[in-house]
This record gives sequence, C-alpha cells and structure tokens, in this order.
Amino acid sequence: MGKTGRDWTQIYAIYGMDEWQTLMFLLIHAVFFSFLSLLFLLYFNPICSVFDSFFPALPAGAPRFIAGFIGSVTAILAVCLLFAAGNIFYSSVALHWDMAQRMVNVVNDWSTVKTALDVGCGRGILLNAVALQLKKEGSSGRVVGLDRRKTTVSTLRTAGMEGVQEYVTCKEGDARHLPFADNYFDVVVSAVFLHTVGKEFGHRTAAAAAERMKGLGEVVRVLKPGGVGVVWDLVHVQEYVQRLQELRMEDIRVSERVTAFMVSSHIVSFRKPCQQLLSPGEFRVDWRCNNLC
Repeated sequence: MGKTGRDWTQIYAIYGMDEWQTLMFLLIHAVFFSFLSLLFLLYFNPICSVFDSFFPALPAGAPRFIAGFIGSVTAILAVCLLFAAGNIFYSSVALHWDMAQRMVNVVNDWSTVKTALDVGCGRGILLNAVALQLKKEGSSGRVVGLDRRKTTVSTLRTAGMEGVQEYVTCKEGDARHLPFADNYFDVVVSAVFLHTVGKEFGHRTAAAAAERMKGLGEVVRVLKPGGVGVVWDLVHVQEYVQRLQELRMEDIRVSERVTAFMVSSHIVSFRKPCQQLLSPGEFRVDWRCNNLC
C-alpha cells in the first residue's frame, strides 16, 4: 500500500471520505429531480391538461411551454447536482491523494526532516503521504497530525493500514492556538483546512478572515528557521500570500489552479527565513509557477 499510483477504490477503501453528508444530500436531491423530470417526460400531455384546467385563461400553447420549461429545469438541476456530487467525491478521494503527493514533492530533501506537522489531518491522507515519504527516505523523523475533531482512532487506523504507524502521532487541538513551541517543525503542511478556520463567523466576514490569518500565523510560528510550509486550500489563497509577505516569508510560490470541491484551489509553499529580512522588497512571489507540483 505504499505506492503513490493508486486508483480511487484503493484510496477510498483506506480513507473513506469526510464529506459524505454533503455527498448524500446532493445525491438525494439529484435522484428527486431526476424522478421529477422523468415524470414530466412520461406524462407530458396529462400535465399540460392539468395546467390548462387550472389556468384556463392562459393562451393556447402556454401550458405546453410551462410544462416543458419546468421539465427542462428539473432535468438540468438533476445533472448539475450529479456533477457536484461527483466532483466532491473525486475531490475528497482521488484528487486529495494526488494533491498530497504534489505537496510532498514540494519539499526537496525529506532525509533531513526530523519533525513535521499536518494541520487539519482528518483521516490522514496527507499525514500518511508525509509518513510514507519519511519511510522511503529511511528517515528517523516523525509527523504529527493535528485536528480539532476526535479523529485520532480513525487516523491511526489508516496509518496502520499504510504501514507507517511508527512515524505518526496524533493530537487534538485548535489551528489558531497550536500546542507546540516556537520553531519546532522542519515542515508544516495543511490540506483544504485553513479555509474552515473561523467559519463560525461566516466565510466572507472580516472576523473569519482574521481567524484564518491566526491559523496561518501559527503555521509560521511553529516552523523552524529555514523550514518549509506547504498549504493546499480553497478560495482564500491570495489572502495567504499577502499575509506571508507581511510575515516576511521567503520563496512564496503558488501552483496552477486546480478545481476542487467546485471552487478554485492552489498549493502555496514558502520558506521561513533563517534570519529576519530587512525589506519587503526582498520577497519573491511567483504566481505563475507551473512546475511547483
């Protein structure tokens, strides 16, 4: 199970998916609208007669137009909901695994990594990808998975299935107040998690943005000087880059756009400077870096 090339059935068998409630919601509504559109197709003429009897004042042909329009809309809704469900399933399983491999590849030399952290580890796809890399390099390093939910048992179970349990430990905590000392980790990673920090304030509010920036600031705080941070996240990537510039991080890079969970996503990587930079002009930001991943 230590191979990077896997199909979705292998990945799902180990990790399942976290967004199954959303997936079921979309599938149930897709089935409902599919059934409704099929009814309009099979019983089109009787439905037109019903419209005609209830609305006798309508001009000739209007009932057929209304019935056809409603049937078309329900069919389009069914297709859109099915597409959304498929994208969420793909993003949660196959794409999540693929992006985890890309994130791991951002770090040039894992043999020197002794401590790594995965913020928002969930069921452990990225966490175990890091552990598999440490194992491949023959490293004595360890990776800590942190999540605000009680997922320790399921996360350690997936690590056992991957054969990397000796490289993995889990801890429950808040990304805004990481329970680790300053300058502790060589590498900090996070996958589709930071955008959820502060969501209790609403995704588009200033308060939510401030909470996300706290989480990003904590990632920087626990990184060792010279350490590497890699974040794959949705929607708010430009905010992260701006904040990393303010925090005087080096080698800030943003990958090409990848559609995940029906929205735009990017991988952001950066390096914590070994010493404080003197000027914001020393930042190097490459928004068009296509060979990052």
